[in-house]
Amino acid sequence: MQISSRFTIAVHIITCIDYFHEERSMTSDFIASSVGVNPVMIRQIILQLKAAGIVEVSRGKGGIILSRPLEDITLYDIYEAVESVKGRLFRFHENPNPDCPVGKKIHSALDETLDDIQAVLEEKMRSITARDISSKIL
Repeated sequence: MQISSRFTIAVHIITCIDYFHEERSMTSDFIASSVGVNPVMIRQIILQLKAAGIVEVSRGKGGIILSRPLEDITLYDIYEAVESVKGRLFRFHENPNPDCPVGKKIHSALDETLDDIQAVLEEKMRSITARDISSKIL
């Protein structure tokens, strides 16, 4: 299991927008130079953040701005906006042997535990805001 770099890139984007918003218009090219990736990837993630109501985009000099204050954006909001993992985080192998004593009970033994682990992870992500991350940079 691995969460893709889209999540950390999205956090970087949001932090960059907040950090530089008074100095300059934020463009995907500028943000890409900070993140170290192709501007196309930045634009794709920006579109996902926009669809989630985290950023607003205006053509020309307006650039990219945050739709709400950093303290109102959680890591979970960002994760939910850009990650393709929906539903269960842990993928279960599909064909455990029903004739095996372990195979027939592995789902019932693990399902609740894995759901609990995911719930803890998501709750922790909901408790950390983009402001918490930004303050570590400032």
